[in-house]
Amino acid sequence: MALSWKPILSVDDITQQQWRQLSDDNPDYSTPFLSYVFLKGLEMSGSVDGKTGWQSYHIGIFDSADENQIKRLIGFIPCYLKTHSYGEYVFDHAWANAYQHHQVPYYPKLVACIPFTPVTGSRMLVDAGSSYSFEEITAFVLTSTDNILEHAHASSLHYLFLPKYQSDRLAEHKLLQRLSVQFVWQNKGYQDFDAFMQQMTSRKRRSIRKERTGALTISETETVTIKRLTGDLLTEEVLADFYLCYQQTYLKRSGHTGYLTKAFFDYLQTQMRDNILIVMAYSLGKCIASALFFYNDEQLFGRYWGALQDVSGLHFECCYYQGIEFAIEKQLRQFNPGTQGEHKILRGFEPTFCYSNHYLQHPDFQAAVDDFLQREKIGVQHYKLQGESVLPFKQVDK
Repeated sequence: MALSWKPILSVDDITQQQWRQLSDDNPDYSTPFLSYVFLKGLEMSGSVDGKTGWQSYHIGIFDSADENQIKRLIGFIPCYLKTHSYGEYVFDHAWANAYQHHQVPYYPKLVACIPFTPVTGSRMLVDAGSSYSFEEITAFVLTSTDNILEHAHASSLHYLFLPKYQSDRLAEHKLLQRLSVQFVWQNKGYQDFDAFMQQMTSRKRRSIRKERTGALTISETETVTIKRLTGDLLTEEVLADFYLCYQQTYLKRSGHTGYLTKAFFDYLQTQMRDNILIVMAYSLGKCIASALFFYNDEQLFGRYWGALQDVSGLHFECCYYQGIEFAIEKQLRQFNPGTQGEHKILRGFEPTFCYSNHYLQHPDFQAAVDDFLQREKIGVQHYKLQGESVLPFKQVDK
């Protein structure tokens, strides 16, 4: 038996039966995003294609048992050829500028990630019934890195938001490890939101209660009603309201109407409704803000927010406090509200390391990035410690 690889240019090139045989090697890092439905939705909706600078170039690993037999798919890595560095949330614009300065092409690059989704999760699915272990398949991919890049005509390979154990495995070879920080809420067996609040200092409890009350009161005659909608409650009207909020907020913040098309969200509404939560804010009978989350049996993931009316504190209510309440009700172990934002710390979200790995084929640039990452790491570690020092929880005697 022997292993081989080839690019898979669309998840449609894989049958549902082949996909069902693939699974995460570690259920603790399973997410709704590394799924056939989610990845197909990105492709069929036009959210990722050559026009958007995200060209599907997934890596399929095959068991080539016999030249006369059909090769069996035993591994899959979601990969994209990128002609820019947007929508990744691991920022390498300085690296691209250095390449340009030396008149060496940085793009296209190959990125193993879930587009527009800075969520830690496995970046490889494997067939548990294969005679090859996860470690053996990973080792094969590592030894094939140069070959993969040459076939893709790419300058570099980047694995984004890996679990630490996978990142450490890649770092043992030639893929440089990079640290970043996100803020994640941990469910410590809370019975309800008040039980969570009781772990905070009294000053912080008062602040959050005031913030939540203020978010629901626009004026003496105008208040806000919040609804959490899942499953069959995710109607076409709800999705249309959400998408309008999403577009308007992106347009105001970034000058474009968002990375994801309406066709993508319509597709999710029919294909992934059991993994979606939408928090809607209404005033005078009309939607004024909305937040979209994904969830499974273990985790909640905050993804997209939009508002048609500015209301102080409403973003925190919809994106954080409603998410915490939902996670407690569903007994989910953690809630990742999205990347960046130190303001999350004072609302109970703890700083957590994220990991990515990078391999640049040009040896001089690889050495320069290695030096940069070693120096950057010190600052990131200090940043995490600073965040931990201002968490709003009561001090526990040791």
